[in-house]
Amino acid sequence: MRTIFARLATMALALVFVLSACGTQPATEAPAVSDEPFVFGMLLVGPYNDNGWSQAHYEAGKYVEEKLGATMLYLDKVNPADRPGTTPDQLAEELVAQGAKLVIFNSDDMKDASTAFAKANPEVFVIMASGDQVWKDGKSYEETPNLTNIMGRMEYGKMMAGCAAALASETGKIGYLGPLINDETRRLAASAYLGAKYCYEKAGNDPADLEFKVTWIGFWFNIPGVTLDPVQVSNDFYTTDYDVVISGIDNPVNLGEAAKLKAEGKNVSGVAYDYVAACAAAPDVCLGVPYFNWGPEYAKAISSARDGSWTSQFIWAGPDWADINNMDTSSVGFEKGPALADDDAAMLDEFIAELAGGLNLWTGPINLQDGSAYLADGEVATDQQIWYLPQLLEGMEGLSAAE
Repeated sequence: MRTIFARLATMALALVFVLSACGTQPATEAPAVSDEPFVFGMLLVGPYNDNGWSQAHYEAGKYVEEKLGATMLYLDKVNPADRPGTTPDQLAEELVAQGAKLVIFNSDDMKDASTAFAKANPEVFVIMASGDQVWKDGKSYEETPNLTNIMGRMEYGKMMAGCAAALASETGKIGYLGPLINDETRRLAASAYLGAKYCYEKAGNDPADLEFKVTWIGFWFNIPGVTLDPVQVSNDFYTTDYDVVISGIDNPVNLGEAAKLKAEGKNVSGVAYDYVAACAAAPDVCLGVPYFNWGPEYAKAISSARDGSWTSQFIWAGPDWADINNMDTSSVGFEKGPALADDDAAMLDEFIAELAGGLNLWTGPINLQDGSAYLADGEVATDQQIWYLPQLLEGMEGLSAAE
């Protein structure tokens, strides 16, 4: 099959030369294959060492270098505050000028830029981390042969985070530190709530008594003068009887605030996000971290770009239920933190085993925040209903859309 693809790619390249000689541009197609050393580029929305989202991507790039012998180029802090006057697609051009044959855009807010870049550079492979541009069953589908969407099914990780928070909470009040509001962040916050509600009841409590509040800061991390300060938001939670705060932003600043308050005698804890080692920021208050492991899927995609088997795909990769923390096979994992009590850790393991066995918390009856029915009793949500969740869920406090 790869031999056939290589022959077709060679014929396509020859056609490009012929058409170029005639002054005619060929139709967009997947980039041709080269035997030169493979260089890939990565655009990171935050610092490469943020102990969160961007570091998880950066280390996935190092994983690819080690596994495939490829070379990574990267630019970090790709956001309007740190790089005013530039756009991600312009910065991607810089990576290509340095030799990148594939570029990874690592943030949902780069979606439009990744599409524009892919269309303008059909000879370059593009990975959009999150996004739905090439999902044939999605709302934004547009055939783009050189673009692939990759996202982990973090809904499972967030359910685990919510479960750990509910088991550890003594007040029954859980805060959720949200970034900006979009489809992705709504469904992840809602998944954390579903996990919390399930485990709160499992522990013998009335789920109606659980309080779950989401406060959105306005971006993936703090931008002074632009977003709410996530440290202050965390403090507001912890000082109003929310004894566990789940992070949904790109770095674990909630843990630092919890550690400070714990040193003052307050019994609080937190759940980190994104990066496998995020608990290291404040281990004594960390219940755990649901994390993305981008390395395996990036390695598959980059290998296919290099060997000529590339196809444009929408990949929503779940945990490897045989071992969710296998760094070679699982796209989503959960690392339990030192602050999680042994009994709670055992109950969390039971919950994870239930998920592995087919438990689906996205099963009705589920109402939206405004009280309207979203899933009827026994109805299982489709991927589209989860991905494009239009509101937070009934029982959650917080905005469902930007004001």
